[in-house]
Amino acid sequence: MLGQMMTQPLLISSLINHADKYHGQTEIYSVETDGSVTETNWAEVAVNARRLASALTKLGLEPQARIGTMAWNNRRHLEIYFATSGAGFVCHTVNPRLFPEQLTYIINHAQDRVLFFDATFIPLVAALQEHLTEVQYFVLMEPRNEDAVAQIPGVQFYDELIETGDAGFEWPSFNENTASSLCYTSGTTGNPKGVLYSHRSTVLHSFGSNTRDVIGFSAMDVVMPVVPMFHVNAWGSPYACAMSGSRLVLPGPDLHGEALVKLIDTYGVTLALGVPTIWQGLLAYAAQSGTTLASLERTVIGGAACPPSMIETFRETYGVDTVHAWGMSEMSPLGTANQPLAKHLNLPVDKQHKLRESQGRPCYGVELKIVDDDGNDLPHDGETQGDLLVRGFWVLDSYFQMQDQELLQDGWFATGDVATLDPDGYMTIRDRSKDIIKSGGEWISSVELENIAVAHPKLATAAVVGVPHPKWDERPLLVAVKAEGEEPTVEEILAFYDGKIANWQVPDKVVFVDALPLNATGKVLKRNLRADFENALTG
Repeated sequence: MLGQMMTQPLLISSLINHADKYHGQTEIYSVETDGSVTETNWAEVAVNARRLASALTKLGLEPQARIGTMAWNNRRHLEIYFATSGAGFVCHTVNPRLFPEQLTYIINHAQDRVLFFDATFIPLVAALQEHLTEVQYFVLMEPRNEDAVAQIPGVQFYDELIETGDAGFEWPSFNENTASSLCYTSGTTGNPKGVLYSHRSTVLHSFGSNTRDVIGFSAMDVVMPVVPMFHVNAWGSPYACAMSGSRLVLPGPDLHGEALVKLIDTYGVTLALGVPTIWQGLLAYAAQSGTTLASLERTVIGGAACPPSMIETFRETYGVDTVHAWGMSEMSPLGTANQPLAKHLNLPVDKQHKLRESQGRPCYGVELKIVDDDGNDLPHDGETQGDLLVRGFWVLDSYFQMQDQELLQDGWFATGDVATLDPDGYMTIRDRSKDIIKSGGEWISSVELENIAVAHPKLATAAVVGVPHPKWDERPLLVAVKAEGEEPTVEEILAFYDGKIANWQVPDKVVFVDALPLNATGKVLKRNLRADFENALTG
């Protein structure tokens, strides 16, 4: 016997419809590429999304046509998110920080038919245009711009394009498993790989994000997604915020500490999301400027392990709760979020704070386990390390347009992380499988060594890599960036590890550099460091 309940497909268009109908006048502040701020609201975004959907449909694009975007976090990009997926096309967010060769590969591999882009990227698109064999329409996300006309033959303009669309466009209904959006991994090895999300997975991911134990966006919140909309759909926040009716502050291209602090203080941001490198800049400017970040209540930090010292600074100096989260492009990206259980309220305060340093536990919709090298399940005792595997409602099954895949292990996706799990499901990333250091047959976590180093007041940031050693196979090397105006010695940095970690795990050497190499999503390129300092202990 089947249940006698209504059945409606879980579609992204239902999210913007809800925001339009019940939160239409809720404000959205958008920083444009020229630095100006546009104020709009969910109702206006919904109207423009319908007009754009209509305009794209009139172009005669086939269902499921990929629509590329190369853009910052702004209101036009938000409209494109809902217009493309809602109309039955696929929204393909392209990371403009990648190399031109990677961009060409990604856009051609996706077979994008349309490419929307911000003015920042006019020179880049002009250089790529002749190599983008599948793109039929290049659309600048602005009013008419004669400079763009001169550089990009046949370019169209966003504001003119949506004028051709119908504001009364009705969202089509289709199977909820239809593809909705496409993101490519950063391609740390080989070509980037495409992750193709569905309407169903995206809506379920929004439900998961909006639970109290994960992020829990609210209609009371003023949300600033600093994580770019070209990076895993800004962690799904545009969809989840439409579902909850949150106010939005879209920060545009300037993600430096000063610009972000001013947005927080001007618009009363209560919740912000970003990677650790972004928050380092924000905290540095906050300390310099004397702001108290009075409105900010929560930060969500993911994309890389968050140093405990950063969590402490947010908490002790600014009264901001930090939600340490973890996920991947292949997981839409939500995997875990660190929120306490009721029993933890009885713990001493220092132990409560210590608990918040892990990546947290999975919400409903995600399962985790760890296995050994032979694929055998390992105990969830908080100490045993193993390869982390996941499965769930919004985890990929296979990569986009890749043949001969053997991706899943008995229905589980291997994340490439080494982790521990405790009996309550709290997960701690010990390292990436390729980054963990094996010294004399013993494992050393580069993440743990980095977390200690960045707590040193004379260091701005640091990374640890394993480099060849004649006796121990590998030993840890600390590559550090000095804090502004500071001149730490190697001896005082290494002495900072005393009592915090076993002596044999302390890095063998410290090398100071002006900056760490970062990939397109702000993560340290450890393969570059390993190559640059390959002979640091043997030469």
